[in-house]
Amino acid sequence: MKELKLDYYFKNMEEFTFKEVFKDCIYPWEALKNINEYIKSFMNNEDMQINKASEIGDFCSITGNYYIGEGTKIHSNVTIQGPVLIGKNVEIQSGALIRPGTIIGDGASVGHASEVKHAILQNKSKVASLAFVGDSILGKSTRIGSGTILANRRFDQKNITVKVNGEKVDTGVDFFGGIIGDNTRFGANVASLPGAFVGPYTWILPTLQVRGFIPAEKRLFPKAEYIMTDNEKVELK
Repeated sequence: MKELKLDYYFKNMEEFTFKEVFKDCIYPWEALKNINEYIKSFMNNEDMQINKASEIGDFCSITGNYYIGEGTKIHSNVTIQGPVLIGKNVEIQSGALIRPGTIIGDGASVGHASEVKHAILQNKSKVASLAFVGDSILGKSTRIGSGTILANRRFDQKNITVKVNGEKVDTGVDFFGGIIGDNTRFGANVASLPGAFVGPYTWILPTLQVRGFIPAEKRLFPKAEYIMTDNEKVELK
């Protein structure tokens, strides 16, 4: 089923610094299973370090195994819990939490007070403020708007499934947020249910709830309905 295969979502993996995490993967969620082993392998070949050209703000907590590339800027009050890999020229803004098993590509950014957990952010992807990205993969130049939540577990804690063309596929994992293709945009306050698959060059406008498979090159709008009544003049304290 081509709509679930890795190359449907990501066309620029050769440019990705940590591309070997996708080695031998047919389906994108398989890379999530590879993360910890890949980070360990990478650490065996690279010094555990913060590059001297990187900038680390005040009151940051960086623990566990980590690699932070050249030109990366980490603002104050950021918490990084290894093992993590962070590429070159990345920006992580104040109050962000980077949890274990996270891989962030070159030129990417994580906004103020956002949380990223066991996820792969490819080159130039951006997560805005107050967002949560868990057990997910973002393609190149993907944008995740402020307040967006990529939910990563079902209430009943069963494996995540996805239905494409009437066929249901079991991913075999119970923690799984979403696969978001290259150059896709999520507006502010979007919520995606576990196992969302969104093709490249698709725009999800603000406040929508996303579920299942969304094809490439689409634009999704919310259906806005509200009630308007008269309101008395009240001077509030």
